[in-house]
Amino acid sequence: MNCLRRPGSIKKCFRCFSSSEMSAPIPPSQPLAEKSTTALPSKSSPKMAARVPLPKVSLSETSVTDSVSRLSLSVPTPSAESPASSVTQSEPSAAGYPQLTIQEARDTLMEMVGKHIESMLPDEDGSETGHSIFKNIPKKQDGLPVRSLKDSYREVVIPLGSNPELRIHYVNFYKGIRYGRILEDLDTFAELICYTHNRRGDSPKSPLSTVTALVDRIELGKDIISASSDLKLTGNVTWVGTTSMEVTMDVYQVVNSQWQKMINARFLMVARNPVTGGPAAVNPLKPNGPEEEEIFMKGEANKAIRQNMANKSLLKTPPDESERLIIHNLFLETIDESSSTFKIRIKPENSVWMEDAGLKNVIVCHPQQRNLYNKIFGGYLMRKALELAVANAALYCKVYPKIKVVHDICFKKPVEIGSLLFLSSQIVYTEGSLIQVKVLAEVVNQTVGNPETTNNFHFTFDCGLENMPQVKPRTYAESMLYLDGKRHCKS
Repeated sequence: MNCLRRPGSIKKCFRCFSSSEMSAPIPPSQPLAEKSTTALPSKSSPKMAARVPLPKVSLSETSVTDSVSRLSLSVPTPSAESPASSVTQSEPSAAGYPQLTIQEARDTLMEMVGKHIESMLPDEDGSETGHSIFKNIPKKQDGLPVRSLKDSYREVVIPLGSNPELRIHYVNFYKGIRYGRILEDLDTFAELICYTHNRRGDSPKSPLSTVTALVDRIELGKDIISASSDLKLTGNVTWVGTTSMEVTMDVYQVVNSQWQKMINARFLMVARNPVTGGPAAVNPLKPNGPEEEEIFMKGEANKAIRQNMANKSLLKTPPDESERLIIHNLFLETIDESSSTFKIRIKPENSVWMEDAGLKNVIVCHPQQRNLYNKIFGGYLMRKALELAVANAALYCKVYPKIKVVHDICFKKPVEIGSLLFLSSQIVYTEGSLIQVKVLAEVVNQTVGNPETTNNFHFTFDCGLENMPQVKPRTYAESMLYLDGKRHCKS
């Protein structure tokens, strides 16, 4: 159910920790992919990568690549005998883990995490001895196994080219890719990487729960992802605190017979005690060599940037002098100078009032979209928010927009099964052909009725139009949304 929205007051967003968002719901009739033939690097390949043992690729857009966020390893270019649409699912990665399909990654997560649930269930005699394995989960890193960056490196394939039955779930009505599906898969992949990093001893299982705290940034290249060719996801932990981990991931696809980096994503994950819900220490990370040290320091810099942005939030501090001037000039553009009053507002030519540039949707949260802890899967929320934002931007500019950047998605609280989820999309800033969209997620318990904010989503689109109408705020609250949107668009 979609309708035009009138924005209410600005909702406050804290970077709090959501409940576990584990493996994504598996679409019906989603079989495992057939194995295919393109070779991947072996463990003996030159220049072992701490970050990405993947091709020295031709990047699809330089802005997607951070010079200190990736290390590369040569990969053979697909030949005529090995179709470009397929990648192997049998070769081990640099850390010795087999390459998985996205379905197999979800199955692996089920094995890793499902034991948590079994252990927390009461025994047949009514006792709860299963809790004992969680009683001594440390809150400090002393004594925990030290990992390197490459220890958590994993690869996952989305076999769109080799599995037509899976492809139908990823194709939109323009025969292009549904980027919301990739957001779901990135969330699943980040979980797999974190559980790999937090192995204890020889067991592949971890006693911790890992939850998505923040999607820091997802940046897309200039090339359009094809829905008829396999995608390869690579990633690993690139920074850790005491209880938090930064996971950096890339999405690759073969373009013109070369692997191209199509997406770069950075998630912030946190570890929790699955019984108490309190914080739990993660395995420490020790960089090996100057390249890994540079990657780790980049993670430290990202943490400082996040803290600085939080301190400068318009919910905490007033706009600076330049921003106040912007708001005043916008106000002067929308008053009738001949009336000699501030009360009469006029809309400038080729513009749209912000209050008329919104879209809403309501979703009933069914059990099919639950995660392993019976909450609604966070990747599903991201997909629904993105698809609403795409619809909002398309209605605004009258063309199908291209998603460029996903910013600063914070998970404030979990969404319970059976809740009503209200998604409110708002175009908050425009500049040239760029559109900044904010989506507010509010959940309502049907028996209580009080809405609570669960997520804020920020998306930047490019509609490719030179003379696109520009959005104009009318109220002070809308002006704050405008400035916040401008900050995200310029970041």
